[in-house]
Amino acid sequence: MPDASAPLDLLLLPTWLVPVEPAGVVLKDHGLGIRDGRIALIAPRATALKHAAKEVRELPDMLLSPGLINAHGHAAMTLFRGLADDLPLMTWLEQHIWPAEARWVDEAFVRDGTELAIAEQLKGGITCFSDMYFFPEVASEVIHASGIRAQISVPVLDFPIPGARDADEALRKGLHLFDDLRQHPRLSVAFGPHAPYTVSDDKLENIRMLAEELDAGIHMHVHETAFEVQQSLAQWGERPLTRLARLGLLGPRFQAVHMTQISDDDLALLIESNSSVIHCPQSNLKLACGFCPVEWLWQAGVNVAIGTDGAASNNSLDLLNETRTAALLAKATAGSATALDAHRALRLATLNGARALGLEAHTGSLEVGKMADLLAFDLSGLGLQPVYDPVSQLIYAGSREAIKHVWVGGKQLLDNRQLTRLDEERLLATARQWGERIAAR
Repeated sequence: MPDASAPLDLLLLPTWLVPVEPAGVVLKDHGLGIRDGRIALIAPRATALKHAAKEVRELPDMLLSPGLINAHGHAAMTLFRGLADDLPLMTWLEQHIWPAEARWVDEAFVRDGTELAIAEQLKGGITCFSDMYFFPEVASEVIHASGIRAQISVPVLDFPIPGARDADEALRKGLHLFDDLRQHPRLSVAFGPHAPYTVSDDKLENIRMLAEELDAGIHMHVHETAFEVQQSLAQWGERPLTRLARLGLLGPRFQAVHMTQISDDDLALLIESNSSVIHCPQSNLKLACGFCPVEWLWQAGVNVAIGTDGAASNNSLDLLNETRTAALLAKATAGSATALDAHRALRLATLNGARALGLEAHTGSLEVGKMADLLAFDLSGLGLQPVYDPVSQLIYAGSREAIKHVWVGGKQLLDNRQLTRLDEERLLATARQWGERIAAR
């Protein structure tokens, strides 16, 4: 047990502190103390200053909140950003993205693309993300070195993919990675069957068995388009979610990404199984996939988190902007201005994401004992005045450029907009080199 009488490693004194849990609370003129990478103190400023601290840092006009959690993405696809825009999903995948992946994706591509994605995410206040892409063992090395927190979802498809000749090889490598990272303080491993239409029943049953045995998450694109549902009805005589339920995949570990097509029966399955839904509004809008009914799900008690999807279909990894889109879209689809208010939108991007990834005991809210995964957002700007509700300003008026500081496990990874572990100039040069190579072919 940590020594509660020992000095704090760092005491932060923001103007506003938003813990997310309890819900809807904004604490003004409070301090947050960090010791051994965890939150050790939350108290009024005068009380906090009575505690010995190795470093005291004033954060005037700043909002301190949990770090954002990007619950779905394909990190290395930053190198395909803008490659094939304004196309329907299956045309985009089959005629452009899959051929490009076959041509370009190797270990170097994944290493460079993942590092670029991590840098972009840290500068946008993201302290944890879920990655579902090829060569996951390479991505894990980059993530480990960067200091960020992540869930690595091992991709499984019925056909050969970069780094695995078939689903069996992908699973074998995934199990090896799971064993390697079992005790890692920041990385966890989940199974990532791509989608119901790319993974057969026998492979899905194998994944279910392994996930149960290892208590691992299952991260999967589900009900992304109406065509996917129609195709499943024609092939299997049942909707994709019904098929997954029949195979035993649904449950608290299951992370259903997209879910733009939800019937009453689908909702009942989500509620009964306690599965999570990962909402990716901007990718769904750009690919004209449909609308996830977030308010309906929320009111029914379904845990809804948020993700950016990959930069090839978004085209940014800006979770703050994504969250604003989610809030506005929820109001339009529900026909109610009260749907997904600003405080609930922030919860979508923090604690709900942690719950979806099985990390709610460690991150997602500012509570004593949790890991110190934090962002400091500067509310002093001209376009953010006056400040009546700082959370409303963050969600409806804020930009990721106003995120000044980011800590993960108490370690500062962004200091006054400067990355502390990653070389931004080198990343820019590398990305441009990849762009020139890919564009030339």
